[in-house]
Order: sequence, then C-alpha cells, then structure tokens
Amino acid sequence: MNIVGRRAAVIVALSLSLFFSACLWGCESKPPEKAALPKTTIGILVYRQDDVYIGLVSKAIQEALADKAEVEIVAAEGDQLLQNEQIDAFIKKNVSALAVNIVDTQAAARAVDAIKKAGIPVVFFNREPDLSSIKAYDKARFVGTTAADAGIMQGEIIADLWRKHPEYDRNKDGKCQYVMIQANLDNPEAVARTEFSVKQARKEGVDMQQVGETLFCSWDENMAYEAMRLMFPYNSDTIELIIANNDSMALGAIRALNESGYNLGGDSGKFIPVVGVDAIPRAVEAIQKGMMSGTVVQDGAAMGRAVATMLLNAVNGRDFLDGVPYSWDDSGIAVRIPYARFTGEN
Repeated sequence: MNIVGRRAAVIVALSLSLFFSACLWGCESKPPEKAALPKTTIGILVYRQDDVYIGLVSKAIQEALADKAEVEIVAAEGDQLLQNEQIDAFIKKNVSALAVNIVDTQAAARAVDAIKKAGIPVVFFNREPDLSSIKAYDKARFVGTTAADAGIMQGEIIADLWRKHPEYDRNKDGKCQYVMIQANLDNPEAVARTEFSVKQARKEGVDMQQVGETLFCSWDENMAYEAMRLMFPYNSDTIELIIANNDSMALGAIRALNESGYNLGGDSGKFIPVVGVDAIPRAVEAIQKGMMSGTVVQDGAAMGRAVATMLLNAVNGRDFLDGVPYSWDDSGIAVRIPYARFTGEN
C-alpha cells in the first residue's frame, strides 16, 4: 500500500472511532426512558346534579383527591337506567375505582355485579342500598349515616323549641300542629326521618298533631315551595311547625311563607318554626337571620374525605380504613358519619 493509501486508511479508522465514541457517549448520557405509570382515575356517579348536599359531598371528594387522582363526575338526573349505563361506561374506560351515589337504593345488586366482574373497588355513599348487595363484593363499601338519628335530632330540636317558646302554640290548645314535608314515599332515609322526628318529639312530651297530608317533594326546593304555596293559605291559622326531610325543602317552604309575610327574619313579625336536615350554607344563614329554627348537621365534607381516602386505600392495596377516623358499624362494611344539631345557639 502506498503512502496515500495508508493515509486514507488511517483517516477512515479515525472517523469510525470518533463515530462509535460519539454513539457510546450519547447512549450513556441518555438512558432509556421509563414507561409512564398509569394515572389513578376515579369515577364519581351522583343521583342528581342539583342536590345541594350531594354537591357538597362531591366537592369534598374532588378536593381530597386533588393531585392524587384524575376525577370525572357524572349525574344520572334521577334515572337508574342512565346510571347503569354510566357505570358501564366507566368500566370500559378502565377507571381505577368508583364512588356511587345510587339513584334507586333497591337497584344496587345490578351495579355491584357489573363492578365486581370488572374487579374495580367501589364505595357507595349517602343513599344507602341493601347492604347485602355490598357484602357480595369484597372490594365494595358504604359511607353514610344512621338514618333514624337525623329524625331523632329533629325531634329533640322540636321539643327544645316547644319548651323555650310557648308562644309557638298559636291556638293555645297544648298541641303542636305540624306539616310534614317528606322526600319520597319509598326512600328509607326519608321514611326514617319522618317517623323518628315525630316519635322523638312525642317521647319528649310534645303532643304532635299533623295538619293535612304529608307533602312528598323529592328532596327538591321548588317542589316544596309549590306544595306549601298551595297549602298554606287554607291552613295559615292552624300550622305551628314545618318539618322537612332536608334543608332544600325547608327553604322552599320558607320561601312560600315569606310570600304570606311570615319568617322574614329578625325578632319581629309573624313566624312559624321550620326544621330541616343537612346544614347546607343557605339553611345555616337562614337560621342566623331568624328565618328558620334549626337543622341537623350532616357533615358533607367529612363524608367526602372518608370516601376519597377509602378509594385511594383500595386502589393502592391498603385497608379501606387506613387513615380514616371512623370504624365499621355492626355490618362490618359501612362507615357512619355522626350527625349534630344546629339551632344557631350551639
């Protein structure tokens, strides 16, 4: 090989050496990227979008899951068939877990069966299904309250009002003439609140006498307003108390009373005591303004935090109650958030 050939060979060798060195250096400086871990996704299903209390619970769940999971919330607008479809859609999306506020408490078995087949953890909340359905799946739990307790506390509030305010007995007959505004005829929580509010007031010495038929208003403020607007003019001299299964219906009744010059606030003017359940912000404000007498606190924030923590625990293979400040009730699969009374004086 002549000198020119030898020089060409050297140049080629050096070039190849530099090329491979550059490759090796580049490979060492850029390690292979790790596969991204799938993000935790939580599907939240609520029975209705416009329920104020459920809105508070849903907001608390979302806040507790912030930066920990992706959250998608859907509302069934009172339609169980639609909610079944929404559950199926979440399963197809391969979500990590579900929180279900069931529309029809008698229809949980179908929902649990579909979720169980997918192997997805689920926490039902607020609207209590048949617990035997939940027990059929080891990754299913319930967070709610003890239905009778809200009614009992309403009865306690009523008894306190009658002891402290004899002027509420407008006709001085020694009896409490009341109107009952119930959510639904077949909702266990509504039935319990209706039954035990009156039962507890009687237990504490108040002679309770219902005026007219029970008004069924489906937890809805506008329905309660319309029902009371129609009823009140014919019974304005008789009604001495209004009991509502929730604050939204209580506020609807108060709106109707306002139109007749009652419960306008302050210490003066015509007033009929109204008692609700939930302690939603507008009800608390109405109590503080003297437009409403009392409510039973159903702690939506506490319920939401419990649901969120239990879901994250289940997704990460921990015990459902890890870090949750409550224990199981006698069923072994349900957490009960305690109620409290609120009258503006406590």
